[in-house]
Amino acid sequence: MRCFLFTLSLTKCYNNDMKKKINKEGRLTKKFYQKNILYEWNRLTKDTFHKLEFNTTSKWLKKYLPKKGSILDAGCGPGRYALALVKMGYKITLLDLVKENLEFSKKKAKRLKLEKNIKEVIEGSITDLSKLKSNSFDAVICLGGPLSHVHPASQRSKAVNELIRVAKPNSLIFISVMSKYGVLLAGQFGWPNEASYKKHFERIVFKGDDYRWHGTKGFCHFFTSQELEQLFKNKKVKIVKKIGLEGLSVDKKTTNFYAKKYPKAWKNWLSVHQKINTEPFVVDASAHILFILKKLR
Repeated sequence: MRCFLFTLSLTKCYNNDMKKKINKEGRLTKKFYQKNILYEWNRLTKDTFHKLEFNTTSKWLKKYLPKKGSILDAGCGPGRYALALVKMGYKITLLDLVKENLEFSKKKAKRLKLEKNIKEVIEGSITDLSKLKSNSFDAVICLGGPLSHVHPASQRSKAVNELIRVAKPNSLIFISVMSKYGVLLAGQFGWPNEASYKKHFERIVFKGDDYRWHGTKGFCHFFTSQELEQLFKNKKVKIVKKIGLEGLSVDKKTTNFYAKKYPKAWKNWLSVHQKINTEPFVVDASAHILFILKKLR
């Protein structure tokens, strides 16, 4: 029986097909986010450190997005970026692995009377966008690290191919991932116990894979900017910008204390951050790395 896409609802047949395709890492990811919807919704605005990721991303979105059009938010989570873009008048298609995230986004949009700008809501993985037509979006965003939860490397390549495929020629694709060097720089202060598990720690350092993400609750692959760049090699895209979203603010406790204790210094720090967050060292040192890509004809 043929399954059809729908607006603001989820079909059983597509969901059943999707469940069969989710691997161990995908199941860990889905389980974690099912239990942490409010945490993820609040994460980007809860303190100074986390606002860096949201505000820096938003700055680059405003700078490079077309003034209007349709956008796919692939791996949208509970909809923090999507709803911000809906408020700006964009038509948004939501896609996420977690049904509960999509339901949360829909309720938020309805409460804000913005549901008319949500075109479609799709439960699914970024590795399979077969329900979406090629060359159909004016921009594609995949923010906060959905690609970091995809395993193995062949599936990450497949996800990138899909994100490129559904974007219109000459349109922009925004992909952010979690950074290996960023997490290592924060490790001694922010994650002191990680190195206690030798095999686990060495796997993060040499392979980028973390099966104890958030304390054995999930899977995450941490990227270097070079690895991420290689992922786009020989694909029909050009790299427009590479950005370190948190920049040199590598530890949340230190950043939050510094901003509160020395507000004038923090204001100057932020000003410098906006000027240097595209420098190669800063990109890799950041907790999250954002690549802006342009799809070639």
